[in-house]
Amino acid sequence: MSDQLHVSPVAGKGRSPDDVVISISVRTAICKAKRGNFKDSTLVDLLTPLLRHIREKAPALDPSRVGDIVIGNVLPQSSLAATEVRIAGLLAGFPQEVPVVTVNRQCSSGLTAIANVAAAIKAGFYDFGIAGGVENMSLNDMSNYAGMSVSEEALAHPLAKGCYLSMGLTSEEVAARYNISRQTQDEFSVQSHAKAAAAIKAGKFKEEIVPITVTVKSDSGEKKVIVDTDEGVRAATTLESLLKLKGAFKPDGTTTAGNASQVSDGAAVALVGRRAAVEALGLPILGVFRSFAAVGVEPAIMGVGPAFAIPAAVKQAGLNMKDIGLFEINEAFASQATFCMNHLSLNPSLVNVNGGAIALGHPLGCTGARLTASLLHEMRRRKTRYGVVSMCIGSGMGAAAVFELEN
Repeated sequence: MSDQLHVSPVAGKGRSPDDVVISISVRTAICKAKRGNFKDSTLVDLLTPLLRHIREKAPALDPSRVGDIVIGNVLPQSSLAATEVRIAGLLAGFPQEVPVVTVNRQCSSGLTAIANVAAAIKAGFYDFGIAGGVENMSLNDMSNYAGMSVSEEALAHPLAKGCYLSMGLTSEEVAARYNISRQTQDEFSVQSHAKAAAAIKAGKFKEEIVPITVTVKSDSGEKKVIVDTDEGVRAATTLESLLKLKGAFKPDGTTTAGNASQVSDGAAVALVGRRAAVEALGLPILGVFRSFAAVGVEPAIMGVGPAFAIPAAVKQAGLNMKDIGLFEINEAFASQATFCMNHLSLNPSLVNVNGGAIALGHPLGCTGARLTASLLHEMRRRKTRYGVVSMCIGSGMGAAAVFELEN
C-alpha cells in the first residue's frame, strides 16, 4: 500500500494556475550533535530565523494569508515540539490566526510536511503554506527508543518483529542480503565527503543556507556564534582511514561511524503556494511540486525504501525514470543508498552531487526539507528539468517527491 499525492496536470503538459509551487526553500547549516554550534539551540532558536527569512524575502505576502505552518519533527520532548513551532511562528511575526502543526513520519517528516501543505493547497484549503522540518538531536536524542516496550505478539510476527531492530542493524541486514561489501560502503562515504567539501569550497550552499546567530555554552561561559557552514564534512576522509573503523552495531559488522549518516541538528523551511496566487504577488518560483509517494517495505530492511518510493512518485508525475535528471537520496547508511542506486540503475553522477547525509548530517525531521532545498537550487544551477527527493524511513517505509524546474 502507498500514500500518493498526484499534483495535476501531468508534468510536462504545461503550466496551470493551480500548480503547487515552491517559492522559497532554505535551511540552516547542519551542525554536529552534542559538540556542534547548535548543541544548545532549541527548536525555536533554529526555526525562528528561517520563518523571518521567508517574511523578508516575500514582503508582498500578507503573513495572515499563510494557511498553515507544518513542520516535521521526530524526537520531541513530549508534546513540546508543537508548542515550540507555535512560538517560532509568533516570534517571526506571523499573526496569532496562523496555525501550526507538527508531523512525524520519521526520516521523511520534512518531506511529508511539504506534501501535506501541497495537498491542502490542491484541496483549496488555502493558497499559501509554510512547510519544513527541524531537529535538535543534541537536546533530544534517540535514547527513548531504548525504552520502547516490546510486544510478544509483535516478536512472533514475521514482519512486525523487524520494527524493533535498530536502524544500524537494518543497515547490516541490507548489506548482508544484497552483498554490499564494507569497502563498497566506505568508498561511497569517501565520495560523499569529497562532493560535499567541493560544494562548500565552490559556495554552492550559500543560496540555500540562511546564516543564523546562536548562543553556544561552554565551561568558560557563553558566546554568540554566526553559523553559516555545514560542520560535518571532512575533506580529508580517505578509504584507508575509514577501513580502520570498527563495526558500530555488531562486532563483525560493516556499518561504522564512517559510513553511516551523522547525528545532527538543523532546520529547513519552504514557502509553498498555488501558482496563480504566487504570481499575482510577483513572488519567485523555484520549482513545481509534481508528486509524492510513500510506500511500505519490509521493516528489517527499511533502507531499501527509496528503491520503491521513487518509481511510484515518478509514475504519479506521469514521467519515466529516464526523465529524472537529478536525485537527492538521503544517505541514512552507505549500504542502503548503494542498494537503492543499484536497484534503480541510477547514474552515480546524478545522485547527491553535492554530498549527502554521511558528510552533511541527518537531522531527522529536517532532512526531507533540507534535501528539497538542495535539490531545487542545484536544479536551477544545472537547468535540470526534473528532480527527485527520497529517503528511507524507520520501521520499513520509503518516500519520494518529484519536482519540476520553473523555466
